[in-house]
Amino acid sequence: MIRVYQSAIIGVLILVFGTSSFAKDTAQISLNLGSPSILTLQSVLTRVEEGHPLLKGSQTEKMVANGKLLKALGEFEPTIVNDWELERLAKQSSVQSVGFNDTFVEMRHKSGVRGFAGFRAGIGDVRVADMGIGRSNQPLLGIAIPLLRGLNTNPAHAELKKSNLAEKQANLEVQQTRQDLYFGAATQYWNWVAAWKFMEIQRKAVAVAEERFSQLEKQGSAGAIPMFDVDEGNQEVQRRRDGLIKAERKVDEEKLRLALYLWEDDQINSLKNYKAPIFPPSQKIYSLHALEKGKQRAANARPELKMVSLEAELNQIDLKLAENNLLPDLSLEAEPSRKPGEFVLGLGYRFGVRLSFPFYQRKARGELLQETGKAQRLRLLQRYQLKKVDLDVENAHSAITRAEQRIKVSKKSLLLAKKLERGERTRFKLGSTSLLVVNMRERNVLRATKEWITAMADYQKAQALYQWSTGEWVEGLLPSSSNEEKVKGS
Repeated sequence: MIRVYQSAIIGVLILVFGTSSFAKDTAQISLNLGSPSILTLQSVLTRVEEGHPLLKGSQTEKMVANGKLLKALGEFEPTIVNDWELERLAKQSSVQSVGFNDTFVEMRHKSGVRGFAGFRAGIGDVRVADMGIGRSNQPLLGIAIPLLRGLNTNPAHAELKKSNLAEKQANLEVQQTRQDLYFGAATQYWNWVAAWKFMEIQRKAVAVAEERFSQLEKQGSAGAIPMFDVDEGNQEVQRRRDGLIKAERKVDEEKLRLALYLWEDDQINSLKNYKAPIFPPSQKIYSLHALEKGKQRAANARPELKMVSLEAELNQIDLKLAENNLLPDLSLEAEPSRKPGEFVLGLGYRFGVRLSFPFYQRKARGELLQETGKAQRLRLLQRYQLKKVDLDVENAHSAITRAEQRIKVSKKSLLLAKKLERGERTRFKLGSTSLLVVNMRERNVLRATKEWITAMADYQKAQALYQWSTGEWVEGLLPSSSNEEKVKGS
């Protein structure tokens, strides 16, 4: 009996020291200080900014915008023309071949005015009656002026106006891509941190159970304790090993997802040698006043709102063009005759006024109706996007508030679980409980620790959601926070 009692005391000591070690490890699980391989959120976002292919791809939109601008400007660039024409004139008593060679520069102004200037050299027996230079040569001057339709508002000028906004549109697309990538990277980063911490506490729990089982086996072989307790210890080892395997699989999954954001030289970086940092402390800075400021900032910074406004601006250009197309086509023209026969006879210039318009104006009215409907749709879309942005900020604010509350509750639950665990070990020492109950108390501590880690990770993800919702990432990385610097220096 005395031997059994002594063996039981030894088993209790093993249990006490093992579980106290486990409790200490779970409390200090985040303190991986001094490690050179700690991966910080700032470094993840830096990798996204510098190497992510989607962000690089969106930046090529600026090249496309420059191409659109050059193409639109090409409609108004000067064009040099050389035209050679010859006509054979047959009469009753003679045959004559005459013609001209024109060299001129043709130009088109944004207002719709077209003109050209150059020089004409006569070919054959040509005599110029007016504006002649020498005997058969003359200067060339011509102009065509739209008086109603096409004056200052024409398809080429409208395309130029829209191409001038293409770079702004490209910048907004880059900002939108950056916002989404930063938010995705930050969310995935904290998922990986939480999974890594789950794995660490599960690994330490397995080590404690294995050490305990080793001692129980020795006691069982010596007959100091019943084999039932040995089997209970073995079962707990297997249960915790199963939990560790699941935790390791979760780390692998989150690691691979996070690696998709870590690009360098067109290659994905591995997370094999990285460890998770400590959780930054929560900060009570998101008050109701900060919520309203966040909404104001989001309304001024979110690219979604700016893109709708830009689309409305482009629509206004098309709308004015559609309204202009309702006007009659009235133009004034003055230019040299391009017929050699008339040129030889001395009729070198023609002047005219041209008026035309469709009878029903169906095409113009159809275009105007389309652009008017699109303008109304954009106004409704702008109202919707503005309300959606407000709700995004409110949602992020709520997520932070609830995460703070969960941190407090989960921390208190963890402290109570540890207190119950210590009490259960004391009861086991006095012989008032069993090893099974002690194991259950340890599992509760493990479960409470996971809940606390989840709450801490959700708080950081809520902060990332707030930064996304208020548009803090539209221009790129912000300076490192004090918490981030602490992690880097740890």
